[in-house]
Amino acid sequence: AMRVIADAHPRWGYRRVHAGLAADGWQVNVKRVERLWRAQGLQVPPRRKGAGQKALGSDEHALWALPALRVGHVWSYDFMSVRTERGVALRVLNIVDEYTRVCVGYDVDYSIGAAGVRKLLERVFAEHGRPEVIRSDNGREFIATSLLGWLCEQGVRPVQVAKASPQQNGFIERFNGSMRDELLHREVLHSLTEARVLIGQWVRHYNTERPHSGLQMRTPAAFARYCAEQAATTPVSRQPA
Repeated sequence: AMRVIADAHPRWGYRRVHAGLAADGWQVNVKRVERLWRAQGLQVPPRRKGAGQKALGSDEHALWALPALRVGHVWSYDFMSVRTERGVALRVLNIVDEYTRVCVGYDVDYSIGAAGVRKLLERVFAEHGRPEVIRSDNGREFIATSLLGWLCEQGVRPVQVAKASPQQNGFIERFNGSMRDELLHREVLHSLTEARVLIGQWVRHYNTERPHSGLQMRTPAAFARYCAEQAATTPVSRQPA
């Protein structure tokens, strides 16, 4: 009976197998199951390493090594996970202009793959233009060959921070942390539709009403307007003939 359960559930150890035996009516303690388990040479097989693309990031793509110098220079994006009241998992993808801190785009869905990332970027590019650089971690959606190739076709340079180094992508990490702290930890989400509405409202609030400590307490939208006004009034220097 122990082997039957082990064959049906190869990732189970002897403790779970014991629980399965007990559920089937076997009156046997866990220590005896452990002895029999070892005597039979049973063991949980090692996890198979993924055969996907290796991490592409490096320290030279950290925010302090590659800082945003102007509006539209560097964008960053990353995912968040959230659950509804019934435990349904949702994914949130946010995109931030690092210089102005404006959230230029977001998406909320049950699943967002590389094709979904591209779809959101197409919409945001049409509305805000294209950045020179877009920074991400090494999530499989961000390093998909199809997405990287498309970004290069658009004239956008995709860069990835070093593996397991979220601090190197600090602007989007801070944005996501603010969203979680100020919205997601305070609201009970009942559906995907409600999540989309509430997150959309919060993003508008963040861009246009919420003072940002990194922008001398201006809102991201107000700072973006200030940058546009400065660019419009700054004379263009003439190059010598």
